[in-house]
Amino acid sequence: MLESIQSPQDLHKLDYQQLTALAQEIRDKIITTVTHTGGHLGANLGVVELTIALHSVFNSPEDKIIWDVGHQCYPHKLLTNRYHNFGTLRQLGGISGFPVPEESPHDIFRAGHSSTSISAALGIAIARDLNQESFKVVAVIGDGALTGGMAFEALNHAGQLGVDLVVVLNDNAMSIAKNVGAMSNYLNRLRLDPTLHKARSELESFIRRIPAIGGPASRLGSSLKDAVKSLLPGQLFEELGFAYFGPFDGHNIRQLQRALQDGIRRGGPVLIHAITQKGKGFTPAEENPIQYHGLGPNFGSAEPEQGYERAVSFSNAFGTALVKLAKTEPRIVAITAAMPDGTGLTEFSRAFPERFFDVGIAEQHALTFAAGLAVQGMRPVAAIYSTFLQRGYDQILHDICLQDLPVVIAIDRSGVVGEDGPTHHGIFDLSYLSHIPNLIILAPKDGAELEAMLKWALQQEHPVAIRYPKSETKMDPSLSFDPARMIGSELLAEGEDCVILAVGTLAHAAVEAAALLQPDIACRVVNMRLLKPLSEKALDHLTKGTDLVFTLEDNVVVGGFGSWVAKFYAASGRKRVITFGYPDQFVPQGTIGELHEIYGLTPAKIAAAVRRHLQAHLEYSRS
Repeated sequence: MLESIQSPQDLHKLDYQQLTALAQEIRDKIITTVTHTGGHLGANLGVVELTIALHSVFNSPEDKIIWDVGHQCYPHKLLTNRYHNFGTLRQLGGISGFPVPEESPHDIFRAGHSSTSISAALGIAIARDLNQESFKVVAVIGDGALTGGMAFEALNHAGQLGVDLVVVLNDNAMSIAKNVGAMSNYLNRLRLDPTLHKARSELESFIRRIPAIGGPASRLGSSLKDAVKSLLPGQLFEELGFAYFGPFDGHNIRQLQRALQDGIRRGGPVLIHAITQKGKGFTPAEENPIQYHGLGPNFGSAEPEQGYERAVSFSNAFGTALVKLAKTEPRIVAITAAMPDGTGLTEFSRAFPERFFDVGIAEQHALTFAAGLAVQGMRPVAAIYSTFLQRGYDQILHDICLQDLPVVIAIDRSGVVGEDGPTHHGIFDLSYLSHIPNLIILAPKDGAELEAMLKWALQQEHPVAIRYPKSETKMDPSLSFDPARMIGSELLAEGEDCVILAVGTLAHAAVEAAALLQPDIACRVVNMRLLKPLSEKALDHLTKGTDLVFTLEDNVVVGGFGSWVAKFYAASGRKRVITFGYPDQFVPQGTIGELHEIYGLTPAKIAAAVRRHLQAHLEYSRS
């Protein structure tokens, strides 16, 4: 049946039994595909019935369905004419694992980061009304994404405006890890009491029977209505201006259809609370939703494909090092924004639960919270993926660096991250951090340097950012840096014909490239380690004896490390600087190896480019 679905309108012709059978087909297709290509499994299995209900009630793409984060959009893609190329999911040149408007008119708003759907949906709804159009708008947001402050900003605004807007709360008690916070506790109370929906109906009926009379009795009646309303479930959303419907069984298609239809008839801002199970229909994912949130390609095979973590990842190296340091330094506090496993902090959370804080999907709060801890003498370490750190730019600048506070920012997943694509690549952090005063920026080439840099950073009186990629690494506990001195660079290969100043793990590629250039070209290779502060005196020392300098970084070249080096030499013209990195564009999905090949960051491509530029430079010098 699934193979014959050409558009969501085909669902309007199916009865309940057919829709139920279709749900199983969708689950089978997702499980088969994702275990091969990799991707988000648990979240997608949990919204199959909800997606079917949405598309059988609404008329996409005329009606606008906006998915928050996009982790759960695979059923949507299968129902919107992407069944036949679903096998290309997350592959180079294939369909994305997230909503992409360029891919389909049914993907209304691009997403990959959380808590954006209600804001986008409200903007679309207001534009609809200003243009005197009549389509419907629905935002689908998870309870995990509801921990993000932006979601509350949008709820607050939408409730004030009173615009026709449906918000579907997909409540599975999870984000990537277990949900945290007071909102999670509130939703738990709604979720765990099966009598609440019936009680709400009975109380609303009672309120309607309270007579409208004048005088003091009117005031008494009004007070009584308010008192009774306060007993209703979902009153938090009601106070924000939303009509609350639920909670409903998120795997009961018929019940969800009725709820959506009732919400449309009600008009105004409506919130429909659906209870779902992450990983529904696949026992391993139901029993371990954290592990099965996202899978690498060929999950369960003996050897993961290139670009996925094996052995000791940088994340695990960071987490292990932090636990070791925290055993002797009681001021160390670890902070994550809903990513304890992804950032390697699970071990720390178990060893030091009183010093570990998962703040939910709230990067801005995480960083200012860290600043507050630092003000009182603690040594906070905030571990955040590069792509999510973008959301905390002002907090880094205004709350941490302006006050010159000793906060350590562990920037996980810097560089390209593989098949998650442009919403998740960490290729902008050097550009948006390198111009902030007081901030020290470090990049280790391996786990040994990461551990030593972390120890050094925790002994500084200034903010320090340490960026490292999604890859495996080696450890060498003998390495250390003097906390009284700035970390220095490392000479990896000698040479006088040219020099490569390499950032982080690309130092290994630079060494291999230098070997390929031998014996006719002697290329010096420097592992920079310290990217900021960067002095002209230090650069002159590193590039002494050659006037051709190459920089190599896993960041966009615009505003990156190479652009800073080029700036130093631009005025004098003493040296020519060639920058290797990512161009001024969004990098597509693909394995890390494929993307390095495309953008010239493999040893062979680097060596060929160096040879070409050196030849051109020599010809120019002779002319």
